[in-house]
Amino acid sequence: MTEAQASGVRAVLTDIEGTTSSIAFVRDVLFPYARQRLPRFVEAHHDDPQVVRWLDATAREIGVEDPHSRRIIDTLLRWIDEDRKATPLKALQGMIWKAGYEAGDYRAHIYPEVPARLRAWKAQGLKLYVYSSGSVTAQKLFFGHTEAGDLSSLFDGWFDTEVGGKRERGSYLRIAEAIGLPRTAIVFLSDIAAELDAAHDTGMQTIQLCRPPERCPEAGTHPCVADFSAITLA
Repeated sequence: MTEAQASGVRAVLTDIEGTTSSIAFVRDVLFPYARQRLPRFVEAHHDDPQVVRWLDATAREIGVEDPHSRRIIDTLLRWIDEDRKATPLKALQGMIWKAGYEAGDYRAHIYPEVPARLRAWKAQGLKLYVYSSGSVTAQKLFFGHTEAGDLSSLFDGWFDTEVGGKRERGSYLRIAEAIGLPRTAIVFLSDIAAELDAAHDTGMQTIQLCRPPERCPEAGTHPCVADFSAITLA
């Protein structure tokens, strides 16, 4: 198995989908769950200030004056179908998923070696952070309700698209500033090369995850492994 080592690391910043967890869980379980329930959820919570905040944001983005217009629902459903990384959608999905987790309708998938590696890094004195296109609320719910139990307490902080897009260099600059460590002391884990490129361009260390049946690129620009057990941080 290919292995990757990073030295001088004081913090781990990790993606979720394709990195700690299967893309299929989000695509085949979470997205359909939210899509089916979104119209009814918005109707039932149209007076909730948090819901209104994101309906207003959606309305502004598409140029609609009435945040309760049917066009808002149609737009949100279309964004789900397009897998748009829109912050208002992610926030509303997070609220719907919260109800699903609490009802026990599903548990978040996590690759089997990930919990032990996260705990080992934590015991090693490393800080652990998440950066995902899903909202911070959704991230906390995800790691709080995994198949391996509640892992949320392992993490020291959470970042979503409110800090910027995952393929934008500036996002990683802002994350490093928020963490308060030199960028070279942070290692970013992701399955997406373009995200790793943006992080590496700031000085962060990077490791790519290519979960089977995906294979590490022969001419990749980032150290690449099949799972967390092949990563050594010092």
